[in-house]
Amino acid sequence: MELKPVIKVDSIRPEEFKNEFYNEMKPIVMTQLAKQWPAYEKWNWDYFKQVVGNVEVGVYNNVKSDAYTPINKADDYMKFGDYLDIVKTGPAELRIFLFNLFQHAPDLVNDFGWPEDLMKGFVKKFPMLFVGGSGSVTHMHFDIDLSHILHTQFAGRKRVLLFPFEEQHKLYRKPWEVLSFANFENYFDPKKSKLDLDKFPEVAKARGYEVILEHGDTLFMPAGYWHHMEYIDSGFAMSLRALQSSVVGKLKGAWNLFGMRNIDTLMKKTAPEWWYNYKKEKTFEFANAS
Repeated sequence: MELKPVIKVDSIRPEEFKNEFYNEMKPIVMTQLAKQWPAYEKWNWDYFKQVVGNVEVGVYNNVKSDAYTPINKADDYMKFGDYLDIVKTGPAELRIFLFNLFQHAPDLVNDFGWPEDLMKGFVKKFPMLFVGGSGSVTHMHFDIDLSHILHTQFAGRKRVLLFPFEEQHKLYRKPWEVLSFANFENYFDPKKSKLDLDKFPEVAKARGYEVILEHGDTLFMPAGYWHHMEYIDSGFAMSLRALQSSVVGKLKGAWNLFGMRNIDTLMKKTAPEWWYNYKKEKTFEFANAS
């Protein structure tokens, strides 16, 4: 893989952000943006446990999906407070994603701001919390709705691997899904890596970025960017989503949500093995032609 570091800046003028990163579809990390928010100091494990500890949440392990795995199906359910007690104390390969904490504690939206000087189109009903124990992994994927993302890390460190959408076939994208067949877990450590370049040789040609997010870092992920995340420490982050400005971008995101996903779910229920093998065959066909 040819990887560049994501540029980190303290702050950036809106015109520069739009011209050099938003319009050019390039990631950037802003280290001071979240420090203006009450959440920067206020949000911690004990605070979340106090506010929403009794809410039941779905938790996910590090196992990659197979032919029978429905999209976003949780591996277990537990009280949020009990989950936080597990992950905050040490290694735990359990994570929570797409948790709309703010449905259960609406006042929390007062703890952060919407950076509308940087971009428009924020989906304000869906700020999402992501939590993981040290060692937990979010496998390589792109967000199905093709939104732009501002992803702010509030606790712990997290390693992020990023690729533009156009690298999809080098990453062995599963047709009709947002996931990669390849396992990038511990890609950075030759002794522990699960990335099999003999099986997935085109990955070596992929061009992308990597960065380690720390407390207060806000990562701009342009729409459609592939991302793989590994929790170095137990931690949590919040994503703010903004729809693409173009009609075409919005329509593609809607198709993924209401067309592609429903077709894939139907096929997984009716002909899981055939569908899995078909997608695998097409994945390697596309990769070899990339």
